[in-house]
This record gives sequence, C-alpha cells and structure tokens, in this order.
Amino acid sequence: MKRFSQLALPYIVWAALMLVLPMGLIAVYSFMERGNSIIPFSFSLEHYIKFFTDRDFLLILWRSLMIAVKTTVICLILGYPAAYVIARSREKVQNALILCITIPMWINMLVRTYAWIGLLSEGGLIQRIFGALGLGDMELLYTEGAVLLGMVYNFLPFMILQIQASLSKMDNSLLEASADLGASPAQTFRRVTLPLSIPGVINGITLVFLPAVSSFFIPKLLGGGQYFLIGNMIENQFITVGEWNFGSAISMIMAAIMMLLMMAVRKAEAHSRGDDLEKGGRSEGKGMAGRGRGA
Repeated sequence: MKRFSQLALPYIVWAALMLVLPMGLIAVYSFMERGNSIIPFSFSLEHYIKFFTDRDFLLILWRSLMIAVKTTVICLILGYPAAYVIARSREKVQNALILCITIPMWINMLVRTYAWIGLLSEGGLIQRIFGALGLGDMELLYTEGAVLLGMVYNFLPFMILQIQASLSKMDNSLLEASADLGASPAQTFRRVTLPLSIPGVINGITLVFLPAVSSFFIPKLLGGGQYFLIGNMIENQFITVGEWNFGSAISMIMAAIMMLLMMAVRKAEAHSRGDDLEKGGRSEGKGMAGRGRGA
C-alpha cells in the first residue's frame, strides 16, 4: 500500500501544480477588485453581481447551455444506433468500425474545425452539392447551424465509444433468455438492452455536454465571431479586454455549473444501477422460489 502511495506522489504533485493551484488563483482573482494606493486589492462580490444582473451575460450563458443541450441530444440520437450496430458486429468488423471512428480524432481538433470552413464557405463543396440538388445558394458558414455541426462532428465519437463499450460488456445470454420467454426484439431492447446501456449513455452525455458548453474556438471559427458563447466571453475578458477578475468570476460560475451537472449525472447513474440491482435481486428471488416449489 505504501509503494502505491509513493507511485502516486508524482501525479499528486503534478495535479497540485497544474490543476489545484491555477483554480485557486482564479478563485482568488474572482473575489478581488482594485483598491487604492494603500490597499491595492480588496475583497468584493462585484464581478458576480455584475454577471447575474446583466441581461446580455445571462443571455450568453443561456445560449451556451442550449447549444450544449442540442449538441448532446443530436450526438445521442446519432451515436446510439451507431454504437448498437458496432457492438452487435463480429469482432473484426467491430475493430474496423471503431478504427474508422477514432482515426479522425488523431488529427488536432482545431485542424478538423478549420477544414469545415472550407467545406461550408461560399463556393465550397457542400454549397456546390446543394446547388446541384436545386436548393440554391444557402448561407452555411457563420450560422448557428455551422456551430452546431462543428460541435456534433468533434464530440460525436465520445458518445459512440462510451455507449459501445457499455453494450459490449452486456451478457448476450440475457438477450437469449428474453427471446426464450417470448419477448419481441422491441421488448428485449426496451427492457434489457436499454437499461443495461444507461451507464454508457450517461458517460457519453457527460463527455459531450461539458466540453460543448465551454467550447470557444468552434463558435469563433464557424460562427465568425457573430455567435458568441460563454467560452468566447471568458477568452475575451482575459485576452482582449484584460479584465482578469471578471473573467475569473465567469470561469468560477461555469466551474460551479459543471460540478452541479456532474453531480446530477452521477446521482442519476447511481440511481439507475440501484434499480438494476433491485430488479436483479427480485428476479433471483423469483427463480429461487420457483426452484423451491419444484423441489
């Protein structure tokens, strides 16, 4: 046990320097404001009050949450069927499909997002295809749709891989038992497959929603600065405006929102596992009772 604690020491030091210390400095900055010549800095809640009393800031926060929710829902709708097909494929096919999903992730996310600018720009490939189909010249770049497309494209693999991992761990004998008991494929999916895949769905939602709500370069590149989200606002406060205190306050607000969302997601996951265990206990009890009557 002592050896494991010693092996973990470098990571603890790294986490303290790279994670805890920066977050601590941001937290301190968020509660500070410039004072006079005698007291250069003073404690204040002004930056938090400024954020929650300004309608424009709250609108940006709401827009960020909505784009993250839309991204998560679309990724779930597209990702679950894809993960299901992969999990039900033969091992060689499964490995090939997973490779096809992960290969784009080997390329830097910024480079992949830049590629969409060329595809969606005026005279680009997608606009030419729409023109050939008779849809006319549509404004594709620098719109909410372009931002949403970039979000889904970059974060969809996280959803697919999490759900696929959960489905692959499922015991196939449960599906066979369900079929033997007369359940239709739809009933088997609803009562067996879907409940057992909930942990993967929850992990996928977490891995998609959290980066989507705080993303700043995807809206900046595909939104052209016209679609301003909370991540762009934080970047603007630190780099352009130079209001580090206000930018730190916004960062702390987003960190608190993310922590609350993660707690809610984990609570839902624990509740789902508890329900599965309870159902399993009931089924086992019924089986034992049936064997007792047969004896």
